[in-house]
Amino acid sequence: MVDKYEDPFVRIASMIGGDEYLKVARSLLKAEDATDEEIASSTGLRINMVRKVLYDLFGKSLITGIRVKDERKGWFVYRWRTRREEVENFIENQKKKITERLQQRLDYENASDFYHCGNEDCPRVTFEDALEGMFKCPSCGNVLNLKKNDKSKKAYSKKIDEIKKDMQQTF
Repeated sequence: MVDKYEDPFVRIASMIGGDEYLKVARSLLKAEDATDEEIASSTGLRINMVRKVLYDLFGKSLITGIRVKDERKGWFVYRWRTRREEVENFIENQKKKITERLQQRLDYENASDFYHCGNEDCPRVTFEDALEGMFKCPSCGNVLNLKKNDKSKKAYSKKIDEIKKDMQQTF
C-alpha cells in the first residue's frame, strides 16, 4: 500500500507496475547503487522479476545503471540508482501523451457522423458503415438514425482543458 506522503518516485513506480515495482523502488531508495541481486534479496522477489522491473524503470528514464566489474566473481554487474529528479518530467510527458490521444479522439468525433439504432447493446457506426449496411444496425437490424455526439465531444474537450490547466500550474 502506498502512502500519500511516500516519495514521488515510489508512488510513480507503484502506479506503473503495482506491488513488485513498489518493492523495488523502496529498495532502490534505501540502498543507492544496489545490484539486482541485492534488490532481489531485500525485496524477496525473484531475480527475473527484479530485472524486469529495473529494465522497465530504466526504459522510462526513472533509474540509471552503471556497469562495474564484480571483483569476487570476475564479471560485470549493474549498480542501479534512482533518478528522482526525472519523476516530474515523466509525469509531464505522460500528461502530454494523454492530451494528444484525447485530442486525436476529439478530432475524430468532430470529423465524423455517427448513427445508432437506439438499442443500448448495439454499437454506434460511422456514416460509411451505415451507408454500406443500408442504414440497418449490424447487430439487431433496426433502422439507424443520426446520433448526436455532443456529450462525447464535451467530455473530451473538458478533460483536455483540465490536463492542460494542470500542466500550466505545474510550471
